[in-house]
Amino acid sequence: MKRLNYLMNGLAALALIVLFSECSGKGDKASSATPKVQAGLSGMKIAYVEIDTLLTKYNFWNDLNEAMMKREENVRATLNQKARELDGEVQEFQRKLQNNAFVTRERAEQENARLTKKQQDLQLLQNKLTAELQNENAKNSLQLRDSINAFLKEYNKTKGYSLILSNTGFDNLLYADSAYNITNDIIEGLNARYSPGASKKK
Repeated sequence: MKRLNYLMNGLAALALIVLFSECSGKGDKASSATPKVQAGLSGMKIAYVEIDTLLTKYNFWNDLNEAMMKREENVRATLNQKARELDGEVQEFQRKLQNNAFVTRERAEQENARLTKKQQDLQLLQNKLTAELQNENAKNSLQLRDSINAFLKEYNKTKGYSLILSNTGFDNLLYADSAYNITNDIIEGLNARYSPGASKKK
């Protein structure tokens, strides 16, 4: 067992030596290639946009969100009202059942079947309205993306950026000089293009 441990330790040490020798060789190659990369990047004009800030200040997106919130509230109110009505009918059915208020057992079964069907219909309605809301949210997200992309193409005709990055918190950029931040410029341009009364929103 000890001999096996010595053998394993020896192999691990050999692997580390080979690894370090390869890394040092690659490091030399990388350092010689670095000036070429830097030379290629030196001619690039780069900027970034803070997406969180853009979304809070872009009037088009705020209007879409407000409309969606109203729609969601209406859906919730409709479903809650129907659920309350059904709950009342179920309680009334149970009260009648306990008090033997149904003339026949068949009549009680019919009422139970009606309430079960109504509950199933309510579930289907909830699924339908939820799916509609999800589809509308997806459509709004596409409209937002298309709106920003269309504006950036026009905007960049005069600005000439090689690369415009999006930044959401720490998702993409861990650090960037604020001199490259064009968020406010983009927000002003987007809001200037957007007219709430227009049929086609930008």
